Amino acid sequence: MAPKSTAAAKQPTTSTPSALHETSPAAAGNAVQSLLKAYNETTSPRLKLIDAFLVFLMIAGVLQFVYCVLVTNFPFNAFLAGFGSCVGQFVLTASLRSQVNPANRNEFKDVSPERAFADFALGSVVLHFFVYNFLG
Repeated sequence: MAPKSTAAAKQPTTSTPSALHETSPAAAGNAVQSLLKAYNETTSPRLKLIDAFLVFLMIAGVLQFVYCVLVTNFPFNAFLAGFGSCVGQFVLTASLRSQVNPANRNEFKDVSPERAFADFALGSVVLHFFVYNFLG
């Protein structure tokens, strides 16, 4: 038995490449340039500083993981403490960024930037207390 045909299947399809589906390196470069331009124009210096710290934490965690995989993981508890410290601090900093960002003001109505930083500082102290105790 032959498959049933529909009216949509009988219509010829013409596909023309659009600018949205363009995957050339020039289009990717333009997208990155426009993203960086918009980021530099609309992001406050306070958020840029937090973003730089987030990038640092991510690079430090990746380097620790690569070192553990390629070289040695001899004091494994030291690796776990360092990596856990990077991940925990990243989470705390990302939370701080979301609370301090003016675009999220309607979600964090009751949290002032000073309160958000105090929560961040207290969480960091508690995190590093546990990391220090984990090292032994």
